Amino acid sequence: MVSIFKILISAALSCLAALPLFSETKSWSEGGCVPVRNISSGDSLAYGAGEILSFTVHYEWGAINSDVGWANVVLDTLRLNGQKVFHCMAYGRTTRFYDWFFKVRENFQSWFTYDGLKPVRFTRDTYEGKYVAKNTYEYRRGGLAGDHIRADVYTSSQGDKYAELPLDDCTFDLPALFYFARNIDYDRVVQDVKYPITFAIDDDVYNVYFIMRGKETIKVRGLGTVKTVKFSVKLLSGNIFTGEEDLSLWITDDDNRIPVYFEAPILVGVASGRLKGYENLKYPFSSLIQ
Repeated sequence: MVSIFKILISAALSCLAALPLFSETKSWSEGGCVPVRNISSGDSLAYGAGEILSFTVHYEWGAINSDVGWANVVLDTLRLNGQKVFHCMAYGRTTRFYDWFFKVRENFQSWFTYDGLKPVRFTRDTYEGKYVAKNTYEYRRGGLAGDHIRADVYTSSQGDKYAELPLDDCTFDLPALFYFARNIDYDRVVQDVKYPITFAIDDDVYNVYFIMRGKETIKVRGLGTVKTVKFSVKLLSGNIFTGEEDLSLWITDDDNRIPVYFEAPILVGVASGRLKGYENLKYPFSSLIQ
């Protein structure tokens, strides 16, 4: 079984994005890589300190058809090196029953600027069966070395490694991408057009295409009927997903922009996830139909 939380993070954080590094049909000439809503400060964002989102992960393969894991994503603010920043803590694990088959513990933490635009620091602490991975990223901007990510990476298969990863305004770690992407401007994203985005994990950078498919009203088990905007994604490089089928994700069609459901064809079987609970949303959950 692949990493439960890597599926959730990669799907829910990446697929939400539709963030163009470049576009095959148009270019963004306003100095940014993504069409986002007008952001003047942290007060203008789709989220705020204290927000908590809980997800359940479901897995289907052969005789297996059950919930196998969960993840919580918690947002707060603090000061890092004198700068006010958001701090995301994302923790995922397999259920006690599936710990017997393949025990997973994932802890992602990300620090990003209070305007929601730039990642500052990232850590990853992963245990997947007997595999261990630890990341520490420091985002370096300016200076003689230019913009880059200083990545200190340890894996149980390769040991310690230092890498300098490329960094521009469109490169994120996964939690920072999740929050940045929740501010996209739907009115400026063209339906059925492909938009690339880049995210870093371990000692590599991945590129994917995103497509906004349009609005749908769906039923989410345990949550209710929700008005959503659907996105799909194709992987360009790497081996997180099969690359043969679209990964699909539905996010709320309201000011919160919360992922409520995703479905991902993976190397073995199909993974899906759903929003289980939420606390301290910044805006009313107006897309939820009672």
